[in-house]
Amino acid sequence: MTPTTERAARLEAAAEDRILVLDGAMGTMIQERRLGEADYRGEAFAAHPVDLKGNNDVLNLTAPEAIREIHLAYLEAGADILETNTFNATGISQAEYRLEDAAYEINRAGALLARQAAEAVEAKDPARPRFVAGVLGPTSRTASISPDVNDPGFRNVTFEGLATAYRRATEGLIDGGAEIIMVETIFDTLNARAALYALDEVFEDRGAALPVMVSGTITDLSGRTLSGQTPEAFWTSVSHVRPFSVGLNCALGAKELRAHVAELARTADTRISAHPNAGLPNQFGGYDETPEDMAAHLGAWARDGLVNLVGGCCGSTPDHIAAIADAVAGVAPRDVPQLPPLLRLSGLEAFALVQ
Repeated sequence: MTPTTERAARLEAAAEDRILVLDGAMGTMIQERRLGEADYRGEAFAAHPVDLKGNNDVLNLTAPEAIREIHLAYLEAGADILETNTFNATGISQAEYRLEDAAYEINRAGALLARQAAEAVEAKDPARPRFVAGVLGPTSRTASISPDVNDPGFRNVTFEGLATAYRRATEGLIDGGAEIIMVETIFDTLNARAALYALDEVFEDRGAALPVMVSGTITDLSGRTLSGQTPEAFWTSVSHVRPFSVGLNCALGAKELRAHVAELARTADTRISAHPNAGLPNQFGGYDETPEDMAAHLGAWARDGLVNLVGGCCGSTPDHIAAIADAVAGVAPRDVPQLPPLLRLSGLEAFALVQ
């Protein structure tokens, strides 16, 4: 099911009209359900040779009602865009569970569940469309950094291998009903470029392109991705695909992320998205930022003209999304700037050739 031109036009119109709200964390909500090994296996993988608990993506096949209920909770909280439960659904990441051959079906089922939830809620209020973003996560490997400190030139994945895995995942997402593709939590821009390359191939094969969202992650207070780029350099590296939006998510809480979102807002001539964590992880691995705290930060970003799409990442819940939706309601989205045409290059930092 390829989204129609009418749906893409409705997405554009909605983004022009208001700040759009993304959903929150999927993993946080799954953890609250305290599912056991039997839940992860279901009937389909009852005899699977390795443990599956922790493989949240396989729940699209083995516990679909649980995933659908989480999607509905976020929609009822005010989300405009659902992210599919497919963060680790590439063949590369699923190989850890010996489920690489199930990657296509996991992605298709993930998109279908989100599509069903979105259609059910939209039917109650047809004037407000709800959209499904098919998620492509970063995978468990990196193309830019060696996993062996004694061999800096070694890589445990290739660009072609990444592109193949992303291509298969994308096909499943589109066949399941995704109408946006989100390449998110990017810590290695080369991985992201493999995903974007795969998207171009799939779109060309199918004769139709979907809107693309690109979201990187600043891994610590240094203000750079894991592969070393500043936000502006990251944007320069992916700007050639003219994405629907570019943004940042994960790793940092809203307070720590603001400066980096502001840098993107200053340098990117497309929409800006941000879905930070609910604060920094505490000593127990949890997240302490309340819905009110998180909404106060994102509401200020909106009033300062920094964002077009907002939501939550790790630790966020439907309560966080409801508070964020209230905080940005009625605030105009950021005006997308018109930047002069220049030769723009990037390594770890950005460079623009001017007169």
